[in-house]
Amino acid sequence: MNKTSIALLIFIAAAIVVLISYTGDLTTYETIASAKERPGKFVNLITTIDKQHPIEYDPVKNPNYLTFTAKDSLGASIRVIYRNNKPTDMEKSDRLVLKGKVVDGQFECKDILMKCPSKYKDAPNQIVAPAAS
Repeated sequence: MNKTSIALLIFIAAAIVVLISYTGDLTTYETIASAKERPGKFVNLITTIDKQHPIEYDPVKNPNYLTFTAKDSLGASIRVIYRNNKPTDMEKSDRLVLKGKVVDGQFECKDILMKCPSKYKDAPNQIVAPAAS
């Protein structure tokens, strides 16, 4: 074998090792129930804020501590702990994508992505027919 073939084989082997290492970091969208079954595994949850429970955030006491209860489309709920600033207008969001893991029965959230309500919905009374000339 010449040097080019050996270098090519080493490069291919290194590429395979890198690809295999990244597959362990892939996350999927889970339900709250399935996330609770696998504590410590990093997951993404699609949820809404459970408005029957209070959102606890005191920026004077600790601006980097937010807790609230989230529920998924199947009705399961979990307490969420987010150790960062509260996202602006979080309560107005239709859905939240929470990235984190379940620890001791609570969801330790690392990142919150918000799905905001559409700003382009027309109100029924704003649609006016053109005037006849």
